[in-house]
Amino acid sequence: MAHENTQFDVAIIGGGLAGITAALELLEQDLKIVMIDRDSEQKFGGLATNSLGGMTLINTPIQRLNGIHDTPETALRDWYSFARFSSRDHWPKKWAELYVNRSVEDIYQWLKAKGIRFFPIPHWVERGEFGDGNSLPRYHIVWGTGQHLMHTLINELKSHVNSANILYLFDSNVKSFLTNNQTVCGLQCRHEKTGEAFEINAATVLVASGGINGDIERVKREWDKSWGKPPQHILNGAHEFADGTMHDAVERIDGKVSNLHQMWNYAAGIHHPKPRVPLEGLSLIPPKSALWLDATGQRFGPVPLVTGFDTHLICKRIAQDPHGYSWQVMNWKIALKEIAVSGAESNTAFRDRRILQLARDIFLGNRKLLEYLVAECEDVVTGDSLGELVENMNRLNAGSQTRGSGVVDLDNMRQSIEQYDRQIELGKELHNDDQLRRLAQVRNWRGDRSRTCKFEKILERKSMPLVAFREFIVSRKSMGGIQTDLESRVLSNDGQPIPGLYAAGEAAGFGGGGISGLKSLEGTFISNCILNARMAARSIGNLPLTP
Repeated sequence: MAHENTQFDVAIIGGGLAGITAALELLEQDLKIVMIDRDSEQKFGGLATNSLGGMTLINTPIQRLNGIHDTPETALRDWYSFARFSSRDHWPKKWAELYVNRSVEDIYQWLKAKGIRFFPIPHWVERGEFGDGNSLPRYHIVWGTGQHLMHTLINELKSHVNSANILYLFDSNVKSFLTNNQTVCGLQCRHEKTGEAFEINAATVLVASGGINGDIERVKREWDKSWGKPPQHILNGAHEFADGTMHDAVERIDGKVSNLHQMWNYAAGIHHPKPRVPLEGLSLIPPKSALWLDATGQRFGPVPLVTGFDTHLICKRIAQDPHGYSWQVMNWKIALKEIAVSGAESNTAFRDRRILQLARDIFLGNRKLLEYLVAECEDVVTGDSLGELVENMNRLNAGSQTRGSGVVDLDNMRQSIEQYDRQIELGKELHNDDQLRRLAQVRNWRGDRSRTCKFEKILERKSMPLVAFREFIVSRKSMGGIQTDLESRVLSNDGQPIPGLYAAGEAAGFGGGGISGLKSLEGTFISNCILNARMAARSIGNLPLTP
């Protein structure tokens, strides 16, 4: 290949958000770049293109317009509360400190200058099971979702005044690093379609290849041992090429990889009706007014499962259940108002920036999405009575023994639902159910009120039919990864930077080999791809790290 004799300034492994961000910054410095991506050119942009585009940002103009007075100190306190960093997490803590202090300057303002806008009301996610998470609403969603974000950045990259300085090599798989005197100086690669091997010569290499969560067998091998055995059936919500190949390559040259057991998975995964990769899952944004039940139809307790407070804990409780999956049961009214699927694909009004359609979906419900899921998704069943619903749930399991091995007991279901409904009948002054208390608190914030029912009984006749979603753990993000310092330089096992080697984005655990620690405040993934990559580009170009 002609480029084998070319000397590049920087080789970027991965054409996702981190890689594209770094390329934009490096082109500003007039450097010669090669970007190697394992996927096809048609999928340039990676997993971020399909995301909802949510980012945790601290003390933004949007927060202040909504009367939210946030500070880096408050955010860092919340971060540490969720992260539970160990004494070994020196660099993750440093990255967390940097993030809370630089999220506006290095992420929000950088995107705003490129024409990216956010929804005018921040959402309040990951509040913590006992108020130990986000103490304030910080979740900013890109107006246009991750699709608009990535299209904007890709268009800028291709139209850049120095765009001739970058060579794209798609359908190309990096196998290992080239080294000289313990300095990384290039890459050994192979073309995915032709099988042809080739080398890339570069003064600097940036790993931005994603995490490990696209390889379900590897997810099971790295599973947190304190959770017990991984569920038998786990869906894939990550990029198919996020398989840890570059993590292994880094370890072979004595690079440090840490915390791979720390993952950000989701508890409400359903099978994609039209899967593009094996076991592809859709991640529901679980309805808060639905009852979350185990495989036998019994409500999880004594503390009920309610989304928006602690995703990590919900995943852990379901994963530790003997059956490893769950059900959410609701009526049609609840489903119509509250059901949503994370990502650009299912949020068409948000993705296409159609404000009137979005307003209609919020106030009247997303009927098109609900009807699609009922008609096309194998994990959704309905019933005009509780008995009919249970019969259909068990029929579904009987037809897919490897997926749902439990048997729903009608008496368990009836007891769980009727007890909950009786609490609602008492009136809000006498509510003594933790889910109802959480619903009341959620509805206090206007960002959640419009998408949350007001104490809706499950067996309300006028709100029939009943709807049940069978939900599995869906693999999503790797919170651990390649260990880096604040310049995004890859560190060796003795803590020293490996000359010529950098890492950013999910490959680096979003910073330091695990910036989020045990669990994320959510929205710290896309934004950290930008921050990591910008810090890497500054370091590569010998620019000030915090201008």
